[in-house]
Amino acid sequence: MKRTILIALTACTVLGVWPAFAQIKLTKERIIFYTSEWKGERFADGRPKVADDLLKRVLDLQIEDLQDYVRAQGYNATFEGGWLGLHIDQPFAGRAVTAQFMPRRPDMANAINEEGKAAGQPIGGGNTRVVNELVMGDTMVADGYGKIIGGTLIGGSIARSLAAKTHNGFVFDAGLKDTEDMRSIPFLNGFYRGYDPQSWSEVQLTCIDCPIRIGRAVVLPGDLVLAKTDGVLFIPAQHAAAAIKRCEFTGLQDAYNGELAASGASAGGWTPEKYAAFVKWIDAHPDKLKMTRAELTEMVTEASRPRTAPGAGGGAPPGGPGAAPGGPGAAPGR
Repeated sequence: MKRTILIALTACTVLGVWPAFAQIKLTKERIIFYTSEWKGERFADGRPKVADDLLKRVLDLQIEDLQDYVRAQGYNATFEGGWLGLHIDQPFAGRAVTAQFMPRRPDMANAINEEGKAAGQPIGGGNTRVVNELVMGDTMVADGYGKIIGGTLIGGSIARSLAAKTHNGFVFDAGLKDTEDMRSIPFLNGFYRGYDPQSWSEVQLTCIDCPIRIGRAVVLPGDLVLAKTDGVLFIPAQHAAAAIKRCEFTGLQDAYNGELAASGASAGGWTPEKYAAFVKWIDAHPDKLKMTRAELTEMVTEASRPRTAPGAGGGAPPGGPGAAPGGPGAAPGR
């Protein structure tokens, strides 16, 4: 039986045909299927490519504000807490490369290993196959079904490869070993469930770039991963830019109101006149602006729209005060 599988897989490789059912890594078509709402740039394999600048800008934002925005878009399974971290007080962000691991079952493991050999991929548990997929700015997100003892998905040597490829980190719903060594590796951070010195055992990779569950969160390939001290937020790629702009805008409003209060002036409500003064304040503090000037102008215009009185025509317009420009739902607030 194993010889038949190997012959079939080898023939597929020679002919340039690779059947979808035989793949650990999802096909480009399936990745696009699951992430069809993303309309931006993609990697060659179909994974959404959230802009590099967003990976930096999101680090300055609060998880609560970002989650408020994505929840307003209908995404309620995006956060998971309860982590240990290599550097728990140092946030990191990246694009998700997802991986699913399961308890080892011999017949399944044999078939997967035969596929890997035919494709020239490493055999065994499969952790290196995932790391081989990573590029700069990625975050490896692995569903290791919470296994800690014998569930340590990578060690120090593979962690060095991961760090060199991504300058980023990982999120493992599983265990970790070699943590003392890993803390000394440049450009590496990682969140995990627990420490154990034992190498992994009886664990098998079953899928790369497929939808996975991390605790109460659902993660798709290409999601923007934000890991901070209190937990990890997985932002759907198609909402990343809007969520970040909305939260940055709210932060600017809060900073302006704070300065008004400190000077003894009344903050009051947001009127066209106040927005005009707000823009002048930003002009005087250009270092505070992370979005483009065009984006700021668009958001001020949206937020300045007159509100419709409740009961007269269906309530406030999407861009009115208290709403999230670019999408339905309440704006983040404190």
